[in-house]
Amino acid sequence: SETLFFEMADRLAEDGWRELGYKYINIDDCWAAKQRDAMGRLVPDPQRFPRGIKALADYVHARGLKLGIYGDLGTFTCGGYPGTTLDLVEQDAQTFAEWGVDMLKLDGCYSSGEEQAEGYPEMARALNATGHPIIYSCSWPAYQGGLPPKVNYTILAEVCNLWRNYDDIQDSWDSVLSILDWFSENQDVLQPAAGPGHWNDPDMLIIGNFGLSYEQSRSQMALWTVMAAPLLMSADLRTISPSAKEILQNPLMIKINQDPLGIQGRRIVKEKSLIEVFLRPLSKAASALVFFSRRTDMPFRYTTSLAKLHFPEDAVYEVQDVYSGKIISVLKTEDSFSVVINPSGVVMWYVYPTVLPAQPWHVVRQQAPG
Repeated sequence: SETLFFEMADRLAEDGWRELGYKYINIDDCWAAKQRDAMGRLVPDPQRFPRGIKALADYVHARGLKLGIYGDLGTFTCGGYPGTTLDLVEQDAQTFAEWGVDMLKLDGCYSSGEEQAEGYPEMARALNATGHPIIYSCSWPAYQGGLPPKVNYTILAEVCNLWRNYDDIQDSWDSVLSILDWFSENQDVLQPAAGPGHWNDPDMLIIGNFGLSYEQSRSQMALWTVMAAPLLMSADLRTISPSAKEILQNPLMIKINQDPLGIQGRRIVKEKSLIEVFLRPLSKAASALVFFSRRTDMPFRYTTSLAKLHFPEDAVYEVQDVYSGKIISVLKTEDSFSVVINPSGVVMWYVYPTVLPAQPWHVVRQQAPG
């Protein structure tokens, strides 16, 4: 009910989330009444949202936050509530704008591929026409299998601000791994599509729920950050554990996730030892490195060098461990180093040059690492 959203807004505003950039409170499916009103407009369920969505938006805005809502391009939403058919796109966009909604997730249940191809761009136009800025999250590619030729990422990036490419996340480590695998295996297609204002969305963070261990929670946070994913939490902030909160509120992690270049990272190494390395280029010639262990037996000592990870020669770096805060002050490209990675865990580094190489890093960065 609306009480949940009022209380969650208070938590975001008062517990340090808002200042880190967690500003959107998003209502998912099943908020609406089962029937539209006499004018054909969407209305919130009168029992669960007695004050209406506008009052909720006002409350959220008064706390320096923004409100998101859910819609579905089809005859019904996935939960069986009124959908937005093509003839209602403009009207529903106007309704959301009048309520003061700041973000729309538009699902695709009960619609055909043809209707989606027409309706998703039409909703983008309709939202823009309201004059009220609304972030637009599309489920369009997820319904088309997520890959070319069915999905045209050039068009998608012009239509939507973020989009769901793949399966819904479940509260389990298997689900996190299946999403990570799909994104890594298809990174040549997905990675170039992301950038400021248009993002791949691997779905929510499940940190603070029930399915992940402490190490797995740290891993999801690091991997989603290196993939430049929108960070949307799904936990109850009224009862969240201190350890989950610490992971989600790591300020260096947030800084890396929100890097202004907006380049999505890639998996650059996949070892027989079940260690994988991910690299995300950042502004000011910095990088984020994630060393990830799929092992389930014991901590693993992984030895490599920045040279082996395709960093330019003759550079000197300072490294900060994102989780421990420890700093390595002089690391040359050719120097060997070791990291100890816990089972299902990560070591994440923020790497920034103190001596720049002869060859500009931005030239190296544009090449797909090996």
